[in-house]
Amino acid sequence: MSGPILFLDSGVGGLSVLRAVAERLPDAPLVYCADSAGFPYGTKGEAEVSARVAGLLGRLTERLQPSLVVIACNTASTIALGYVRPVLPVAVVGTVPAIKPAAETSVSRVIGVLGTEATVRQPYVAELSARFAGDCRVLKHGSAALVEAAEAKLRGEVVDSSVYRGALEGLLAQPGGDRMDVVVLACTHFPLVAEELAAVAPRPLRFVDGAAGIARRCAHLLEGRNWPGARAEGIAIFTGGIAGGAALRPALQGFGLQRVEDF
Repeated sequence: MSGPILFLDSGVGGLSVLRAVAERLPDAPLVYCADSAGFPYGTKGEAEVSARVAGLLGRLTERLQPSLVVIACNTASTIALGYVRPVLPVAVVGTVPAIKPAAETSVSRVIGVLGTEATVRQPYVAELSARFAGDCRVLKHGSAALVEAAEAKLRGEVVDSSVYRGALEGLLAQPGGDRMDVVVLACTHFPLVAEELAAVAPRPLRFVDGAAGIARRCAHLLEGRNWPGARAEGIAIFTGGIAGGAALRPALQGFGLQRVEDF
């Protein structure tokens, strides 16, 4: 199968994952689906997210015949990955909060997990913390406002710095927050605003995300694949209508997505 790599997120956050995969697999055709009709996933219940993601990926897979599916969303991965893998006829790569590399590099042994409200409350996050950061204090905070800020940034809008400061304060104000030295960006939207977060941090903090690991996993699963020449123009699909992608078009082109379509 020489179909594209299909990425799914509720908005534009998964572009941070697409960028890493595109660098690792420069000839692979790419299709990015922003489920703008279902945006955002992070404030929805588990049953709604799992049903929506499974149904949408089923239809997209039937239409596009992808070589690989990447759920480029921490919330959707932690909730729906177990539902979609058994029913899709193609390998599915999920997005895992980078708690392991954060714990490996933390000197203070206090790490923060900054994600959506839905992600940080998942038992999976607690399991990762117990498995890979058992000797660390793990602080968690969910921020819907930061998701909106990343979307606004890619639309070319100015975002007040108080949004970034407030998201970080949700971690720093917790007991032990004064010793936190590493922050896991556990939402694919958040690497898109990592520079803004660093700029408002009261002291140097290290921000980590899982994009590089996802890219390595995709390269492994697609090893030996012969893509048909140079990469075709990338496609961005919006479930809420292409009008929603109009303001994002310059940013999408920067990620190699020249075509914008409705679904």
